[in-house]
Amino acid sequence: MKKLTTVLGNSQRLDGGAMFGNAPKVMWNQWIEADENNQIPLSSRCLLVEDDQKLILFETGVGAFFEPKLRERFGVQEPAHVLLENLGKLGVSHEDIDFVVLSHLHFDHAGGALSAWEEDSASTLLFPNARFVVGKDHWQRALKSHARDRASFVPEIINHFEAIYERLVFIDGPVCSALGNDYRFHLSDGHTPGLLVTEIKTDDVPYFYMTDLIPGAPWVHLPITMGYDRYPEKVINEKTQLLKSVAEQEGRIVFCHDPKIASSQVEFNGKRYVLKNPVEEKAISMG
Repeated sequence: MKKLTTVLGNSQRLDGGAMFGNAPKVMWNQWIEADENNQIPLSSRCLLVEDDQKLILFETGVGAFFEPKLRERFGVQEPAHVLLENLGKLGVSHEDIDFVVLSHLHFDHAGGALSAWEEDSASTLLFPNARFVVGKDHWQRALKSHARDRASFVPEIINHFEAIYERLVFIDGPVCSALGNDYRFHLSDGHTPGLLVTEIKTDDVPYFYMTDLIPGAPWVHLPITMGYDRYPEKVINEKTQLLKSVAEQEGRIVFCHDPKIASSQVEFNGKRYVLKNPVEEKAISMG
Protein backbone atom coordinates (compact mmCIF):
# COMPACT_ATOMS: atom_id res chain seq x y z
CA MET A 1 0.00 0.00 0.00
CA LYS A 2 1.43 3.33 -1.08
CA LYS A 3 0.62 6.77 0.24
CA LEU A 4 1.19 9.69 -2.13
CA THR A 5 1.33 13.24 -0.79
CA THR A 6 2.07 16.40 -2.71
CA VAL A 7 4.48 18.67 -0.86
CA LEU A 8 5.08 22.29 -1.83
CA GLY A 9 8.56 23.75 -2.05
CA ASN A 10 9.57 27.33 -2.72
CA SER A 11 7.35 29.23 -5.13
CA GLN A 12 8.42 31.44 -8.03
CA ARG A 13 7.15 34.19 -10.27
CA LEU A 14 8.41 33.93 -13.85
CA ASP A 15 7.71 35.71 -17.10
CA GLY A 16 4.39 34.53 -18.51
CA GLY A 17 5.54 34.87 -22.10
CA ALA A 18 8.48 32.56 -21.47
CA MET A 19 6.23 30.02 -19.75
CA PHE A 20 3.70 29.97 -22.63
CA GLY A 21 6.03 30.08 -25.62
CA ASN A 22 4.31 31.30 -28.77
CA ALA A 23 0.81 31.49 -27.24
CA PRO A 24 -0.42 35.10 -27.15
CA LYS A 25 -0.86 36.84 -23.82
CA VAL A 26 -4.53 37.54 -24.54
CA MET A 27 -5.00 33.75 -24.35
CA TRP A 28 -2.74 32.66 -21.49
CA ASN A 29 -3.58 35.61 -19.25
CA GLN A 30 -7.07 34.11 -18.92
CA TRP A 31 -5.56 30.94 -17.44
CA ILE A 32 -2.94 32.43 -15.11
CA GLU A 33 -3.10 36.18 -14.62
CA ALA A 34 0.16 38.10 -14.93
CA ASP A 35 1.22 40.90 -12.58
CA GLU A 36 2.50 44.36 -13.56
CA ASN A 37 5.89 42.80 -14.43
CA ASN A 38 4.28 40.22 -16.73
CA GLN A 39 5.15 37.48 -14.23
CA ILE A 40 2.89 34.61 -13.22
CA PRO A 41 2.86 32.58 -9.97
CA LEU A 42 4.30 29.07 -10.13
CA SER A 43 4.52 26.31 -7.56
CA SER A 44 7.34 23.86 -6.92
CA ARG A 45 5.18 20.85 -6.17
CA CYS A 46 7.06 17.75 -5.12
CA LEU A 47 5.60 14.30 -4.49
CA LEU A 48 6.34 12.14 -1.45
CA VAL A 49 5.65 8.42 -1.80
CA GLU A 50 5.58 6.20 1.26
CA ASP A 51 6.05 2.70 -0.12
CA ASP A 52 6.39 0.05 2.59
CA GLN A 53 9.82 0.72 4.07
CA LYS A 54 10.89 3.22 1.39
CA LEU A 55 10.42 6.99 1.32
CA ILE A 56 10.70 8.33 -2.22
CA LEU A 57 10.68 12.03 -3.03
CA PHE A 58 9.98 13.18 -6.57
CA GLU A 59 11.74 16.51 -7.20
CA THR A 60 13.05 19.02 -4.72
CA GLY A 61 11.81 22.24 -6.32
CA VAL A 62 13.85 25.40 -6.68
CA GLY A 63 14.82 25.50 -3.01
CA ALA A 64 16.46 28.49 -1.31
CA PHE A 65 20.13 28.16 -2.27
CA PHE A 66 20.30 31.38 -4.32
CA GLU A 67 21.88 34.44 -2.74
CA PRO A 68 19.37 37.32 -2.31
CA LYS A 69 20.25 39.08 -5.58
CA LEU A 70 19.83 35.89 -7.61
CA ARG A 71 16.75 34.90 -5.64
CA GLU A 72 15.14 38.13 -6.81
CA ARG A 73 16.32 37.66 -10.40
CA PHE A 74 14.83 34.19 -10.65
CA GLY A 75 11.61 35.11 -8.87
CA VAL A 76 12.01 32.84 -5.85
CA GLN A 77 9.53 34.14 -3.30
CA GLU A 78 10.67 32.77 0.06
CA PRO A 79 14.14 32.93 1.64
CA ALA A 80 13.54 29.87 3.84
CA HIS A 81 13.66 26.27 2.53
CA VAL A 82 9.91 25.69 2.20
CA LEU A 83 10.19 22.03 1.14
CA LEU A 84 12.03 21.09 4.34
CA GLU A 85 9.45 22.96 6.41
CA ASN A 86 6.54 21.19 4.72
CA LEU A 87 8.19 17.78 4.96
CA GLY A 88 8.66 18.50 8.67
CA LYS A 89 4.92 19.14 9.03
CA LEU A 90 4.43 15.57 7.77
CA GLY A 91 6.91 14.26 10.33
CA VAL A 92 9.59 13.64 7.68
CA SER A 93 13.17 14.89 7.70
CA HIS A 94 15.32 15.12 4.58
CA GLU A 95 17.54 12.57 6.32
CA ASP A 96 14.66 10.03 6.21
CA ILE A 97 14.40 10.01 2.41
CA ASP A 98 15.68 6.85 0.69
CA PHE A 99 15.41 7.98 -2.95
CA VAL A 100 15.13 11.36 -4.63
CA VAL A 101 13.89 11.09 -8.21
CA LEU A 102 14.94 14.12 -10.24
CA SER A 103 13.11 14.39 -13.53
CA HIS A 104 15.92 16.67 -14.70
CA LEU A 105 18.60 18.88 -13.23
CA HIS A 106 17.36 22.36 -14.08
CA PHE A 107 17.77 24.55 -11.01
CA ASP A 108 14.02 24.90 -10.38
CA HIS A 109 13.72 21.12 -9.97
CA ALA A 110 17.02 20.17 -8.33
CA GLY A 111 17.91 23.32 -6.35
CA GLY A 112 15.96 22.11 -3.32
CA ALA A 113 18.56 19.38 -2.86
CA LEU A 114 20.87 22.09 -1.50
CA SER A 115 20.74 23.84 1.85
CA ALA A 116 19.32 27.36 2.14
CA TRP A 117 21.66 30.27 1.47
CA GLU A 118 23.58 31.67 4.42
CA GLU A 119 25.98 34.56 4.26
CA ASP A 120 29.66 33.49 4.34
CA SER A 121 28.65 29.83 4.25
CA ALA A 122 28.85 27.38 1.34
CA SER A 123 25.81 25.33 0.42
CA THR A 124 25.67 21.66 1.36
CA LEU A 125 23.88 18.75 -0.26
CA LEU A 126 20.82 17.62 1.68
CA PHE A 127 19.27 14.11 1.78
CA PRO A 128 22.45 12.41 3.03
CA ASN A 129 20.94 8.91 3.10
CA ALA A 130 19.26 9.04 -0.30
CA ARG A 131 20.22 7.78 -3.70
CA PHE A 132 19.46 10.22 -6.50
CA VAL A 133 17.70 8.91 -9.62
CA VAL A 134 18.28 10.80 -12.87
CA GLY A 135 18.12 10.09 -16.59
CA LYS A 136 21.40 8.78 -18.02
CA ASP A 137 21.21 10.95 -21.13
CA HIS A 138 20.18 13.94 -19.09
CA TRP A 139 23.20 13.61 -16.84
CA GLN A 140 25.40 13.93 -19.91
CA ARG A 141 23.40 16.96 -20.98
CA ALA A 142 23.93 18.58 -17.59
CA LEU A 143 27.69 18.00 -17.81
CA LYS A 144 27.85 19.40 -21.34
CA SER A 145 24.96 21.78 -21.80
CA HIS A 146 24.09 23.77 -24.92
CA ALA A 147 24.14 27.57 -25.09
CA ARG A 148 20.35 27.39 -25.51
CA ASP A 149 19.77 25.97 -22.00
CA ARG A 150 23.06 26.49 -20.17
CA ALA A 151 21.54 28.99 -17.75
CA SER A 152 19.18 26.29 -16.46
CA PHE A 153 22.10 24.17 -15.22
CA VAL A 154 23.67 25.86 -12.20
CA PRO A 155 27.28 24.63 -11.68
CA GLU A 156 26.87 24.72 -7.91
CA ILE A 157 24.14 22.06 -8.16
CA ILE A 158 25.93 19.88 -10.71
CA ASN A 159 29.19 19.99 -8.73
CA HIS A 160 27.44 18.67 -5.62
CA PHE A 161 26.07 15.71 -7.57
CA GLU A 162 29.41 14.98 -9.19
CA ALA A 163 30.87 14.78 -5.67
CA ILE A 164 28.46 11.94 -4.76
CA TYR A 165 28.58 10.16 -8.11
CA GLU A 166 28.43 6.74 -6.42
CA ARG A 167 24.97 7.58 -5.06
CA LEU A 168 23.51 8.43 -8.47
CA VAL A 169 21.18 5.94 -10.18
CA PHE A 170 21.01 6.41 -13.94
CA ILE A 171 17.87 5.58 -15.91
CA ASP A 172 17.98 4.65 -19.61
CA GLY A 173 14.88 2.47 -19.80
CA PRO A 174 11.40 2.03 -18.35
CA VAL A 175 12.34 0.29 -15.09
CA CYS A 176 14.74 0.97 -12.23
CA SER A 177 15.68 -2.18 -10.31
CA ALA A 178 16.27 -0.18 -7.13
CA LEU A 179 12.66 1.07 -7.11
CA GLY A 180 10.86 -1.91 -8.62
CA ASN A 181 8.23 -2.48 -11.28
CA ASP A 182 5.62 -0.18 -9.73
CA TYR A 183 7.62 2.77 -11.05
CA ARG A 184 7.72 3.08 -14.83
CA PHE A 185 9.82 5.76 -16.49
CA HIS A 186 8.87 7.46 -19.73
CA LEU A 187 11.92 9.14 -21.26
CA SER A 188 11.21 12.52 -22.83
CA ASP A 189 13.42 14.77 -24.96
CA GLY A 190 11.13 17.67 -25.84
CA HIS A 191 11.76 19.93 -22.85
CA THR A 192 15.30 18.73 -22.23
CA PRO A 193 17.08 15.55 -23.38
CA GLY A 194 16.60 12.58 -21.06
CA LEU A 195 13.83 14.01 -18.86
CA LEU A 196 12.02 11.43 -16.70
CA VAL A 197 8.23 11.26 -16.49
CA THR A 198 7.35 8.71 -13.80
CA GLU A 199 4.24 6.53 -13.84
CA ILE A 200 3.49 5.22 -10.35
CA LYS A 201 1.28 2.18 -9.93
CA THR A 202 -1.05 2.20 -6.92
CA ASP A 203 -3.93 0.00 -5.75
CA ASP A 204 -6.29 2.66 -7.10
CA VAL A 205 -5.09 4.27 -10.35
CA PRO A 206 -1.68 5.11 -11.82
CA TYR A 207 -0.24 8.56 -11.08
CA PHE A 208 1.91 10.36 -13.63
CA TYR A 209 4.42 12.90 -12.33
CA MET A 210 4.63 14.89 -15.55
CA THR A 211 7.18 17.49 -14.43
CA ASP A 212 7.97 20.07 -17.16
CA LEU A 213 6.42 18.05 -19.97
CA ILE A 214 3.03 19.20 -18.63
CA PRO A 215 3.89 21.63 -15.82
CA GLY A 216 0.32 22.74 -15.08
CA ALA A 217 -3.29 22.59 -16.20
CA PRO A 218 -3.03 25.03 -19.15
CA TRP A 219 -0.29 22.93 -20.75
CA VAL A 220 -2.63 19.94 -21.03
CA HIS A 221 -3.83 21.68 -24.20
CA LEU A 222 -1.54 20.04 -26.76
CA PRO A 223 -0.34 23.11 -28.72
CA ILE A 224 0.70 24.98 -25.55
CA THR A 225 4.44 24.69 -24.94
CA MET A 226 7.04 26.73 -23.05
CA GLY A 227 9.67 29.05 -24.42
CA TYR A 228 12.10 26.99 -22.35
CA ASP A 229 11.35 23.80 -24.30
CA ARG A 230 14.21 22.64 -26.50
CA TYR A 231 12.00 20.93 -29.08
CA PRO A 232 8.36 22.14 -28.92
CA GLU A 233 7.15 19.74 -31.61
CA LYS A 234 8.59 16.81 -29.66
CA VAL A 235 6.84 18.13 -26.53
CA ILE A 236 3.50 18.02 -28.37
CA ASN A 237 4.12 14.50 -29.67
CA GLU A 238 5.19 13.24 -26.26
CA LYS A 239 2.22 14.89 -24.54
CA THR A 240 -0.14 13.30 -27.07
CA GLN A 241 1.18 9.82 -26.35
CA LEU A 242 1.17 10.17 -22.57
CA LEU A 243 -2.20 11.91 -22.27
CA LYS A 244 -3.76 9.10 -24.30
CA SER A 245 -2.32 6.59 -21.82
CA VAL A 246 -3.47 8.64 -18.79
CA ALA A 247 -7.02 8.91 -20.16
CA GLU A 248 -7.26 5.23 -21.12
CA GLN A 249 -6.10 4.12 -17.65
CA GLU A 250 -8.18 6.77 -15.86
CA GLY A 251 -4.92 7.80 -14.24
CA ARG A 252 -4.04 11.08 -12.60
CA ILE A 253 -1.48 13.72 -13.49
CA VAL A 254 0.47 15.45 -10.73
CA PHE A 255 1.37 19.02 -11.76
CA CYS A 256 4.71 20.39 -10.58
CA HIS A 257 4.20 24.09 -11.33
CA ASP A 258 0.46 24.75 -11.32
CA PRO A 259 -0.27 27.41 -8.67
CA LYS A 260 -3.60 25.87 -7.64
CA ILE A 261 -4.26 22.39 -9.03
CA ALA A 262 -2.21 19.56 -7.56
CA SER A 263 -3.63 16.60 -9.49
CA SER A 264 -6.23 15.75 -12.11
CA GLN A 265 -7.59 13.10 -14.40
CA VAL A 266 -7.94 13.98 -18.07
CA GLU A 267 -10.38 13.05 -20.81
CA PHE A 268 -10.62 13.68 -24.53
CA ASN A 269 -13.78 15.62 -25.39
CA GLY A 270 -13.59 15.01 -29.13
CA LYS A 271 -11.44 18.06 -29.79
CA ARG A 272 -8.88 18.29 -27.03
CA TYR A 273 -7.80 16.89 -23.67
CA VAL A 274 -9.45 18.56 -20.68
CA LEU A 275 -9.25 18.18 -16.91
CA LYS A 276 -11.54 15.77 -15.09
CA ASN A 277 -11.95 15.73 -11.29
CA PRO A 278 -9.11 18.14 -10.48
CA VAL A 279 -7.83 18.21 -6.89
CA GLU A 280 -6.60 21.44 -5.31
CA GLU A 281 -3.74 21.77 -2.85
CA LYS A 282 -5.85 21.46 0.28
CA ALA A 283 -6.48 17.80 -0.55
CA ILE A 284 -2.86 16.74 -0.72
CA SER A 285 -3.07 13.11 0.34
CA MET A 286 -3.68 10.53 -2.38
CA GLY A 287 -3.61 6.81 -2.88
